[in-house]
Amino acid sequence: MTEIVGKEAPPAVADGGTDGDTGSGTDGKRTYNDWAQNDTLEDYSLRYAPKSFRRWTPYVVATTALGGIAYLADFAIGGSIAISNGFSSAMVAILTAAVVIFLTGIPISYYSAKYSIDMDLLTRGAGFGYLGSTLTSVIYASFTFIFFALEGSIMAQALELGLHIPLAVGYLICSLIILPLVIYGMTALSKMQVWTQPVWLVLMVAPFVSIAIQEPGRFSEFTHFAGNSPTGSSISMLGVGAGAGVALSLIAQIGEQVDYLRFMPDKTPENSKKWWGAVLSAGPGWVVLGAAKQIGGAFLAFYIAKSVGLAKANEPIQQYVSGFKTFAAPVALGLATFFVILSQIKINSTNAYSGSLSWSNFFSRLTHRHPGRVVYIFLNVGIALALMEGGVFGFLNTVLGFYSNVAIAWIGAVVADLVINKPLKLSPSYIEFKRAHLHNFNPVGFGSMLIASAVSIAAYFNAFGEYGKAYSPFIALFLAMALSPLFAVLTKGKYYIARVDDLAEPLLDADGLPSAVTLTCTVCATDFERPDVANCPFHSGAICSLCCSLEKDCHDSCKTGPVALAMPTVRSAD
Repeated sequence: MTEIVGKEAPPAVADGGTDGDTGSGTDGKRTYNDWAQNDTLEDYSLRYAPKSFRRWTPYVVATTALGGIAYLADFAIGGSIAISNGFSSAMVAILTAAVVIFLTGIPISYYSAKYSIDMDLLTRGAGFGYLGSTLTSVIYASFTFIFFALEGSIMAQALELGLHIPLAVGYLICSLIILPLVIYGMTALSKMQVWTQPVWLVLMVAPFVSIAIQEPGRFSEFTHFAGNSPTGSSISMLGVGAGAGVALSLIAQIGEQVDYLRFMPDKTPENSKKWWGAVLSAGPGWVVLGAAKQIGGAFLAFYIAKSVGLAKANEPIQQYVSGFKTFAAPVALGLATFFVILSQIKINSTNAYSGSLSWSNFFSRLTHRHPGRVVYIFLNVGIALALMEGGVFGFLNTVLGFYSNVAIAWIGAVVADLVINKPLKLSPSYIEFKRAHLHNFNPVGFGSMLIASAVSIAAYFNAFGEYGKAYSPFIALFLAMALSPLFAVLTKGKYYIARVDDLAEPLLDADGLPSAVTLTCTVCATDFERPDVANCPFHSGAICSLCCSLEKDCHDSCKTGPVALAMPTVRSAD
C-alpha cells in the first residue's frame, strides 16, 4: 500500500524547466517552463482553483467579475436592435433575452463557485466528457475573440474621432494595450477593476441623468422610434425573435463571469449571505446591467439618429459625444473618448484573459503540451485583431445572430444537466472534471448540443421559414434542454464516470469542508490539494489533473482494466 503524506503548505505548480514547454527534469520528473510555473501568471488555467489561492473576499471577486461587463457592445447591440426592429420589438427582445440569460446563469454560477472550477471544467462534468468539452472550448474562445474584436472596433472608432488615429492603426493599439494587464491574471485584473469601477459607473449614467433633467420629453418620444423597421415602432413577432437572437449571443458571457467566480472562498455559515449575494450579482446578475445598457444604447441611438444618421447611431462613441454635450459641451469629445477607452480596457482585458484559459484547455487536450496560459493570450488577441481589420463591426447583427445558435445550445445542455439530470439522479450529484475519471465523450451533453446546434443553424438559414429563422436560438435552447435528460435516461448515465475515485479523502475542517491537505504528484513531484489529484495506476501513485491531461503514453489504461494501485492512505502533516 502506497502512503501519500498530506501537507499544509500551499500548492505550487511544477518546478524547473525553461524550455518553453513541458519536459523532463534530470530526475525524470515532468517540468514546466517559467510562465506555466508562475501562479500569478498562470491562474490555475487548466485546473481546480485551490483553497490556498482563493484569498479574495466575496466582494472583491464579485467586483472584479462585474468590472468585466463594462463593455460598450451592449450599447451597440441595443442601438442596432432598435434601428432594425423599432422600439416595441426591441424592448421585448432585450427583456426576453435577459430573462433567459439570468435563469440559465444561476446554476452555472453556483456550481462553478462551489467547486472552484471554470466553464470548461464544469462542462466536462456536466454531460460532455473529457474530450467532448474540447469543442465547447472553441465555442467559448470564439465568444471571447468575437467580442474582443467588437469592443476593439468601438475603441478604435473613439481613437479615430477623438485623436484622428486611422482605424487600422487604432485596431493595433487597442490590441497591444491590453496585453500587459492580462498577462498578470486575476492579481492585476482585480485591482484594475475595483479602482476603475466608480469612475466608469458615473460616466456611464451621466448623459441619461442630464437628458432626463434638460429634455425629459425625449424619453416618451423614444417609444415611437421606428428605425428601419417595416412595421414601425409597433411590436412584430419576427422583430422580437430576430432581436432576441442577437441579444442571446451574450449568453456565453456567463463563462467569463465564472472565470472569476471560481476564486470565491468556500461558503460557510458565517459568509453564506455575502457568498450568495456575490454569486448571484456577479454571475447571472451581470445581465441586469447588460439589459439596462442595451436599452440605454437603443435610447441613445434614437436620440442622435437625426444628427448623425441611422448608419452611425449605434456607434457608442457617437452616442456618448452627443450625451456629454448636454452638460459638458466644451470637453464632450475628450470625455467620451476617455470613457470609451476606459470601458474597452476593462472588458477586453477580461475577453483576452478568458480566451487564454479556453485555448489552454483546448490545446492541452489535443497536443498534450502546455506552454502556459500567457502564450494563448497572443493567439486570442491576434485572431481578434484580424477580425477588426476585416471590419467585423459592420456585420454586427449577422455575426451575433449566427453565433447565438451554437452558444445557446451549449449552455442549454449544461444547464439541463445541472437543473434536471442531477436532481432526478440521472447524473452524479457532483462535478467530476479530471481526465482520470471521465469518459472521452458523453452523448448526454455533447450529443444534445450537436443536434440542437445543427437544427437551429438549419433554421437560421431558412430551413423552417422566416419564423424558424427569427427564433432559431430558442429552438437550440429548448431542444438541448429536452434532449439532455432523454439521452441520460437512454444511456442510464453510464458515460458520466469512467471509474470510481479510489483516492482516500482528507479529513474535513471545522466547517465540514475539505481541508487544504495536499498530495504529492508522482509525475511533477509537486503538492496539490486533494480535489486536484487522482490515483494513477500507470505512474503508480497520485497524479495532479494537469499532469494527467498532458500524459500521452498511458492511453487511458486506468479506465480499461482493474485499478492496479491499492487505495493510498492520506494523513495530515500533524
